[in-house]
Amino acid sequence: MRARIAAVMVTVAGIAALTAGPATAATATSENDAVACAAVLNQPCAWHETGPTGVTGVAQVSADAGQLTIVQVEVRTQKAWGSPWETAASATTLRLGSAKAVTPRVLTTDLKMVCATAGPALDATRQVTTCTHPF
Repeated sequence: MRARIAAVMVTVAGIAALTAGPATAATATSENDAVACAAVLNQPCAWHETGPTGVTGVAQVSADAGQLTIVQVEVRTQKAWGSPWETAASATTLRLGSAKAVTPRVLTTDLKMVCATAGPALDATRQVTTCTHPF
């Protein structure tokens, strides 16, 4: 019986991984990590850069040179645990080929995360969204 339960759990986990795989994207913790994840076409990389004047959200996506590409990045904040995430700053870039977007700086003590959506501008079904872990 335990073997059957284990087999069902492995099957469910495999199906979940296969269905979630195309919809997930890389989260970079630094610009160096972003260089590594930029090798995958139409998969956005998102990270934050901190400084004395606040946090900046950065996202980039690699694409074929002839593809009209969109990348949108947001810095979201959460006032208290369980409250909704609110967009504090955002930026959008639309161009042929690979693209990068950088938000204005956000200075807050609230919980933050960076989310990015990117992919072919003319095909929303192929655009992918990813978010960093809250920080």
